[in-house]
Amino acid sequence: MLARLVETARARAMPPCAMTFEPHPREFFAPDRAPARLTSLREKLELLAAHGMERTYVCRFDYRFAQHTAEEFVERTLLAGLGVRHLLIGDDFRFGARRAGDFALLKQLSARLGFSVEAMGSVTLDGERVSSTAVREALAAGRLAHAAALLGRPYSISGRVVRGDGLGRKLGFPTANVQMKHNRPPLAGIFAVEVAGVAADLLPGVASLGVRPTVKLAAAPVLEVYLFDFDGDLYGRHVRIEFLHKFRDEQKFAGLAALTKQIAQDAADARSFFAAREPRLQKSSGAGSA
Repeated sequence: MLARLVETARARAMPPCAMTFEPHPREFFAPDRAPARLTSLREKLELLAAHGMERTYVCRFDYRFAQHTAEEFVERTLLAGLGVRHLLIGDDFRFGARRAGDFALLKQLSARLGFSVEAMGSVTLDGERVSSTAVREALAAGRLAHAAALLGRPYSISGRVVRGDGLGRKLGFPTANVQMKHNRPPLAGIFAVEVAGVAADLLPGVASLGVRPTVKLAAAPVLEVYLFDFDGDLYGRHVRIEFLHKFRDEQKFAGLAALTKQIAQDAADARSFFAAREPRLQKSSGAGSA
């Protein structure tokens, strides 16, 4: 869809732009039932820029904005606010109060208000519709290769390395604690990962994403990454974690000795995974990538 927008914008000598809403409307109306975010706002902006968007407009979604009718959204936001000349939407896009607006209404308004509109049909992969729901289901089931095929890239989470409780270092496996900006992560468990933003190449490691039931009670999810054969200070650095393979779910151990033994096994499993894997040509794109 973004490639199509860039192509159209170049043909018209216009800048390709995207619009997104913050927070997501489903988070605004029903935060407890909203689906897990696949990207934070920063990740979304970086990904859009990487795929050719010269500008991205972040529209604050609040009660006042939610009351705009579909016609008001087109006239006030798209035309008066952004000066839209051509609009590309997904075929299931709905907008305006009570989700009353759709492609048919946009076609009617475009003829009267002087802009063009185009709807892009669904993209399928082996008969499955590519959607955020399909990606979430694949991630939740630990099917990371399938999620990567749907996304066109490995699923990743980026964030700044912050100080944790230092338990990993005490156990002999110093980890980078990566701050997450998601409402809740769409996956959990123990994973083989590659990390961008530390060196010129992607660095291999093993990651734990979850609530750490052995050492915490009712804790928020934490993303911890142990980089193989790395000795350096990562505090304050912005990194991207690419999830490649899931080994297991989180589990509660009887004590720290059992936990340490399992961490050693997880690290060994991850090393074996990378040893058997064909090397990737992709390089790290820097600390600010996502």
